Amino acid sequence: EHIDHIVDMRRYQVLIESSFPSEAGVMLRNLENKGNPWGAPPNTREDWTKGLGFEVPRVGEVDDFEYLFWVGCAGAFEDRAKKTTRAVATLLHEAGVKFAILGEGETCTGDPARRLGNEFIFQMLAQQNVETLNEAFGDREPAKRKIVATCPHCFNTLANEYGQLGGQFEVVHHTQLLAHLVATGKLTPVKPVDGTLTYHDPCYLGRHNRVFTPPREVLGAAAANGIVEMPRNSERSFCCGAGGARMWMEERIGKRINVERAEEALSTGARTIAVGCPFCSTMLNDGVTGKKATGEADENVEVVDVATVLLRSVKPEAAVEPETAATAG
Repeated sequence: EHIDHIVDMRRYQVLIESSFPSEAGVMLRNLENKGNPWGAPPNTREDWTKGLGFEVPRVGEVDDFEYLFWVGCAGAFEDRAKKTTRAVATLLHEAGVKFAILGEGETCTGDPARRLGNEFIFQMLAQQNVETLNEAFGDREPAKRKIVATCPHCFNTLANEYGQLGGQFEVVHHTQLLAHLVATGKLTPVKPVDGTLTYHDPCYLGRHNRVFTPPREVLGAAAANGIVEMPRNSERSFCCGAGGARMWMEERIGKRINVERAEEALSTGARTIAVGCPFCSTMLNDGVTGKKATGEADENVEVVDVATVLLRSVKPEAAVEPETAATAG
């Protein structure tokens, strides 16, 4: 496990030597002061719920929810990721799943701080979240403390790291829950999505947590022509370039990782590049947009979340704008 050693070395660099890129310092200050990496106002965490056509219940307003929907910072503040959040909420509502959100009670899981090496900020945010979640679930037994998350980084942190701080939860990624809802007939794709489709495995969903099949099951049910795999996929997949808090830092050496992965996705000839992570969405969108600008990619190629692909198939009338059209927040 090389990543644990890298994080240990980063902790020394960050906490003892105070040596890290300046742009990472901005992100860490935002986490401390605003509870999210972008420094967005915390009172706008629920803005994504506006205009959905149904009420999104908050924890405290309802007690009989089955899943707590962990929206995450990207899902609440980043324009493309907000579309994914809205798509997941719409699909859960459509399937009759009882869910609730924390709204402004949510703060960053602390994943970017821990990966960067700032354990102090991670512990601060994590303890706050564990208290909030324990209060939200009350005296439910661990098996009934269910959380669904759209961000693999949140998913990994909630499932594998909060246990150390007294937070025992049953955490699923949205692609796992959607695959279950399709398999049990709660969601039925009615209009196959045109064109070929490929899928990029997020590192913290795939290689770290071995979730390879559910997103492919969802896409297989929604796609007219099935999935064309990239040369590097599943446990041999390749990073989008945003992991380890690189999302908030600049790459200055060699070829950009997101460009490398975007080229690989485009080489499949797929019109739709499906992702299961808001960071992957941003990085691959940027890579594909760059290729479109130089004429190396078809203008019709788009990068969208698995949930958006399914929503287009289940509710074709739902006005879901292409995620590539949105600007990053």
